[in-house]
Amino acid sequence: MELNRESDFLAHRGLVFAVAYDITGTVTDAEDVVQETYLRYAAVPGPVDNPRAYLARTAARQALNAVRKAARRREDYVGDWLPEPLRTGPGSGERFDPQIAALTAAEVSTAMLVLMQKLSGPERAAFLLREVFGFDYSEVAAALESSEAAARQLVHRARERVRAGTPRTVPDKNEHRAAVARFLEAAMTGQVQALLDVLAPDVVLVSDGGGKVTAARKPVRGPERVAALLLGLASKYSAGAVPEIIELNGLPAVAFREDGAVTTVFQASTEDGRISGVYAMRNPDKLLRLQ
Repeated sequence: MELNRESDFLAHRGLVFAVAYDITGTVTDAEDVVQETYLRYAAVPGPVDNPRAYLARTAARQALNAVRKAARRREDYVGDWLPEPLRTGPGSGERFDPQIAALTAAEVSTAMLVLMQKLSGPERAAFLLREVFGFDYSEVAAALESSEAAARQLVHRARERVRAGTPRTVPDKNEHRAAVARFLEAAMTGQVQALLDVLAPDVVLVSDGGGKVTAARKPVRGPERVAALLLGLASKYSAGAVPEIIELNGLPAVAFREDGAVTTVFQASTEDGRISGVYAMRNPDKLLRLQ
């Protein structure tokens, strides 16, 4: 492999990972896609005019293959399925990838990933490549091995399907951190009104236990019901659980440790300084990389 081929790949590795992760929703699948994309890029015999576009479309194709392979497992999944949390901030004793740290909430936020699950694989890839990563329709078409007209239709259909649930703006990280800190303090100290004040009127809590640990099987809607659930959990588990604010998916989140192991992660989406969505990850398989 030519030396510049490797440097080209390394320069765009963050993009390759983000495309793969946003489409698959899992870190393991994304890392497999990164490796496969690297091998395919290294094997190209001649020069590549646009390495960024080539790598993105290769990653998209491989990620769609991974989604198709995982479809049956997803059908049998117990309860709601949430994307695997992605650590984008450094932690004590943790191997830290600066290219992952450079990914922003606009690229890998949990709220965006949850919205992506409403789309078919091709719609997801087309929407992400065009709307998130800014590729031309011709490049989107090349990635999907379709016509440009078909790519435009996929993007249009995906845009319409996610528009209602898309946050108006990407939250300011400091504002988001403040909302998460208020949320954590109110829940841990049993302050009912303070917790209600930080929850948006249309707040929804979604839990993912994967059938392996206790978790709500269906979304919990409304500030009163969400607050009651959170306060009940805090009362039951607070004595043995130690909370820590960490950065996941480009934004501050809360991880609870019991005997040193992460057992629950709460990620949030915010609007106007209030929490509009809570994503509770309890599936131990999806928390392994945070241990």
